[in-house]
Parts: sequence; C-alpha cells; structure tokens
Amino acid sequence: MSTPTEIFDLTGTVALVTGGAKGLGLAMATGLAEHGSDIALADIDDETGEAAASALAEATGRTVRYYHCNVMDREDVSGLVDRVVADLGHIDTLLNNAGRTIHQPLEEVTEDNWRAVMGLNLDAVFFVMQAVGRHMLERGSGSIINTGSMSGIIANVPQAQASYNASKAAVHNLTRSAACEWAEKGLRVNAIAPGYMRTELTRGFYEEGGPQIDQWNMMTPMSRPGEPEELKGAAVFLASRASTFVTGSVLSVDGGYTAA
Repeated sequence: MSTPTEIFDLTGTVALVTGGAKGLGLAMATGLAEHGSDIALADIDDETGEAAASALAEATGRTVRYYHCNVMDREDVSGLVDRVVADLGHIDTLLNNAGRTIHQPLEEVTEDNWRAVMGLNLDAVFFVMQAVGRHMLERGSGSIINTGSMSGIIANVPQAQASYNASKAAVHNLTRSAACEWAEKGLRVNAIAPGYMRTELTRGFYEEGGPQIDQWNMMTPMSRPGEPEELKGAAVFLASRASTFVTGSVLSVDGGYTAA
C-alpha cells in the first residue's frame, strides 16, 4: 500500500510544460519538480525561459531544461518532442499550457483575431497533444494535462471574449475525446480549468481594483482571485499515481465560481 507521500511522488518522471517560462505554466511546473519530476520548459520567450529553467533547477535540484518552440508550428512541435526525448529519455507528463485571449465585442472580432486565439488555444493544444501522445502510445503510458478554463464552462461577464470562451470549451471536449480514445492504451488525458488568477500580467490590474474586479470577486464564492501556486496541487494530482483512475475530467480550480 502506498503512503500519502509515495502516491504523489514523481521521481523518475519527465514533464514537458508548454507556455512554461512564466505564469501558470511555470507555477505548475514548479509543483511537479518539487515532487521529483524532471522538467522540460517550452516557450518562445527565450530570455525568460532560460532564467526560469535555471532558477527552478537550483531551487529543486531537478534537471530542468528550456526549449524554444512555436507550438503553432506543427514541425516545430515534432522537433521539440524529439529533442526532449533525446535529452531526457522520455516524456511521462504533458502540461499543455500555452494560450492567449483578446477582449473584443463579438460583432467586432476580425478573422485574424479569431484565428490568432484559436490557433494558440486550440490548434496548438492539438498539435502538442498529438505529438506527445504518439510518443506516450509507444511507451504505453502517460498523463496529458491540458489547461482549459472556467471560461470553457461559463461565459464571462462583463468582458467580451467569445473567441477565448469558445476555444477553451473546445479544449475541454478535445480532452474528453482523447481520453476516451486512449484510455485502453495506457494514457490518461485531463484538463485543469482555472478561474480568475493573479498572474504577473494581471497583478497590477487587481491592485488597481475597480468595478470589474469587484464584480469578479462578488461572483466568486471565495471572494478573491487565485494565485498561480494554487494550481500546483491539481497538476501534481493529475500527473501522479493518485489519479490512476481519472481520465476525461475537467478539474475546476476557480474558488467556486462555476459552482455558484
């Protein structure tokens, strides 16, 4: 019988984290490294990514490497998987995290803006999941964790972000579809759906406050935004042996927003 410590132990595993140079991706990567996983951080922000990899390796004692990759480029993604496997031996966990949003009224959304959001939030998620999935299928095991959003479950107000909401809803159902297809082949596929989070990009917005922040907090039963570090537990759970019978799930980490 596993002890509570052993069941969450990731020693000997390798995790690939896209969008891993900062924010939610780096926070979740940190949680995995703290539980013993070696880490491959992938991003397009090379300076930030290299610094993050160095700092994380020093803080945790794990092997952490940074890789430049445009996840919207299928060939680049394929090359990324090959490089990580060549350097670290295998990939046990994928944290599929890169994403973006554009706030724009629905009637004003341009084709370019629509495709920009869908390209990174959905197409890239598929490209990375497929490439890593092929590697995992050869090994007969693996855990894929896609970053969805509470915005894939509800429509946010008052901000207009139809393209983002649609992309995240698609990620959730892509997650379920992959989970069903790969369940008997040893792979588990789940998603984490964060709520409003206080990241480097939004921290100033929260500190400034105002009616929109007040509305968001009022609609969140815990009456506050989440901190990136509060996603660590969900990521470790889904990557570890604690969740061996969990697949096709979308785990909300939103302070109760979608329950209210």
